[in-house]
Amino acid sequence: SVPGIENLPCELQRNFQLMRELDQRTEDKKVEIDGLAAQYIESVKNMLPEERVEHLKKIQSAYSKCKEYSDDKVQLAMQTYEMVDKHIRRLDADLARFEADLKDKLEGSDFENPASQSLK
Repeated sequence: SVPGIENLPCELQRNFQLMRELDQRTEDKKVEIDGLAAQYIESVKNMLPEERVEHLKKIQSAYSKCKEYSDDKVQLAMQTYEMVDKHIRRLDADLARFEADLKDKLEGSDFENPASQSLK
């Protein structure tokens, strides 16, 4: 587990988990592509033209799947960024409100107003 992630909202944890899974699927698919390519190079001389085409289609299909996983991960990363950005903006707004409330309370108290203290 990544340090600090347990403190993030559940949806962020879920997104990071999904991104890790997409990474793993991409890595597995790359291993499969390497195997298919090695197999093709090894036996291309003995293949019929239609067998070559079929094998190359398998490789192309695996690459397409890899791209699909990567695109999904980019989408997920963008959603996650938006989510974090929204949380930060909310925190900024809460902090601004808190500071304004604190300022109002301090100005309304005797703490910052020595004139009202001397009247008493």
